[in-house]
Amino acid sequence: MALLPEQFSQLESLAETWALPTELQRSERRWAAGPDDYRRFYEAMLPALDQVLDYLDRYEPGNIPEPALPLYRLALAFAEAAPHNELYDCSNTVPNSFDARRFVAAHGEITDR
Repeated sequence: MALLPEQFSQLESLAETWALPTELQRSERRWAAGPDDYRRFYEAMLPALDQVLDYLDRYEPGNIPEPALPLYRLALAFAEAAPHNELYDCSNTVPNSFDARRFVAAHGEITDR
């Protein structure tokens, strides 16, 4: 079963891996990703980004319909992962920084629903 709207079928394999419903799950995915994962994700998403954002822009924040949620989550994952490609040479850590895994989410597993 397809996760994404039909016009984004080229991103389907990314959605299976990156379009996770909580910030913590997406963070854990980034922490587990290797350089090749970041490159593949970035290189596939960047050319489609304008089309993805145009599609999502028709909805109000907080009122994204269920069929569009995986695409929304994929866009969130891209925004969260892009700096690793653009600034940190596809590293899953941020050089000279506090390890993000040491931060504890006090709010728990809040989803986008």
